[in-house]
Amino acid sequence: MNLAAMGRSPATRLGLWLAGLALGGVLWVAAYSHLGEFADAVIGVFGLSRRTPLGEAVHFFFYDTPKVLLLLTGIVFVIGVVQTFFSPERTRALLSGRREGLGNVLAASLGIVTPFCSCSAVPLFIGFLSAGVPLGVTFSFLISAPMVNEVALVLLFGMFGWQVAGLYLGMGLLVAIVAGLVIGRLKMERYLEDWVQQILSGQMAQAVGEQLSWLERLQVGAAHVREIVGKVWPYVLAGIGLGAGIHGYVPEDFMAAFMGRDVWWAVPAAVLLGVPMYTNAAGIIPIVEALIGKGAALGTVLAFMMAVIALSAPEMIILRKALKPTLIATFAAVVATGILLVGYVFNWLL
Repeated sequence: MNLAAMGRSPATRLGLWLAGLALGGVLWVAAYSHLGEFADAVIGVFGLSRRTPLGEAVHFFFYDTPKVLLLLTGIVFVIGVVQTFFSPERTRALLSGRREGLGNVLAASLGIVTPFCSCSAVPLFIGFLSAGVPLGVTFSFLISAPMVNEVALVLLFGMFGWQVAGLYLGMGLLVAIVAGLVIGRLKMERYLEDWVQQILSGQMAQAVGEQLSWLERLQVGAAHVREIVGKVWPYVLAGIGLGAGIHGYVPEDFMAAFMGRDVWWAVPAAVLLGVPMYTNAAGIIPIVEALIGKGAALGTVLAFMMAVIALSAPEMIILRKALKPTLIATFAAVVATGILLVGYVFNWLL
């Protein structure tokens, strides 16, 4: 802190903080609402076209990277401030034990109304962890947010009718809730990275639960941003960079021929094929429609879609900063098992 700031009264400093937050909020909204124009301008500077794989990949990177970083900064700051009103122990007490199942249901339901892709859901996932929400409950949200959302439901309803959309909603929620419960029961908190474990144990809490002034609460939120965003941003760049490269070069014709074969291994192979790819629900639905039009089985295609949006490799790279490999592998295995079940059920019923 500089000497000028030290000489100001707490009321003056709070006023400066609030003015800075107001300006920052306006800039945040303006930046978030013009991400598409920014990405268009970038590819224009390089003389690229979105009709080419390279142009689409570059556009994707410069759209998704600032989006995820903006979400990460905003969510972590808000949760950092909110956390000053609730100790980690109190939060865990409210959402753990006999209430754990209800917590999973609520978290999975919240995921439906948050229009996040897998990478965009990671900031809120990390924020939940930092607030002391149990690990299994946070995973229910992380799975549900990209896998089941209103965009996918509306488009599936328009393409296949309410029965398919309803079955997709029910199966997606079931996967998110059960997977979160399984991960929670495995008690895998020891496989969180050390800095996350310190947050969960309260070692990094700054006077949480005490009578703090609003100035102190805002300072805690800012410290939260510096601590978490400062650790995660390189992984965001690496993950979205990989996703952008894959997004620009999706071998749609190969996938259609691959998933059109009526063999038992088509569903697990579709899941494996979907993991390295990355897009959101709205972006994958046109591919789903094209694959169905070329004769691919609906259950196989839905399993592929769920793997793309809930088990993407870029998401795993970003999560690696917060989770150890054992926990990431367990998460992927549990979710993949649920997705396989969805694929086989759809192929059997439809």
